[in-house]
Amino acid sequence: MREKPRILHTETLARTRLFHVQQIDLRFSNGVETRYERLVGSSRGAVLVVPLLDDDTVLLIREYAAGVDRYELALPKGHIEQDEDMLLAADRELKEEVGYGARSLTRLSSMSLAPGYLGHYTHVVLARDLYPDKRSGDEPEEIEVVPWRLSELNALVARHDFTEARSIAALFLTREHLNHA
Repeated sequence: MREKPRILHTETLARTRLFHVQQIDLRFSNGVETRYERLVGSSRGAVLVVPLLDDDTVLLIREYAAGVDRYELALPKGHIEQDEDMLLAADRELKEEVGYGARSLTRLSSMSLAPGYLGHYTHVVLARDLYPDKRSGDEPEEIEVVPWRLSELNALVARHDFTEARSIAALFLTREHLNHA
């Protein structure tokens, strides 16, 4: 295994409410020095919840996605609050965005997105044995909840409004998990 590069210098280039951009100067084991930029994520990360009404019905949400300037179908998600357990964060986000709580929460996986420049992990949590429990969240408008059959996952992935890679990966992980349970 290769030796990790040595960090020579780190500097903040920009900081906003959501983003922290750093410049890092590195020296690789072969002597090459270079400069990278990275987005620094929260050390707590985020949760992405796969809420199952039954073994074939997942609850998706449709909400405005500013990055692509349209409404997108995706799984409920959100950041983990300071001093909040990952599973409690998943249950909170589920209540705020979908209007259900879960009696059973299972961490399936953790994934990064663009690890070459983004230091952030999303923890995929399977939520089962759902019960109605609506809580207010920080969303600017009511979120539409859309039930979808896992048995029709290929049709979902083919849609123009279901493009978020974390949601796609989480549903395939869920289907695999259920097939081997």
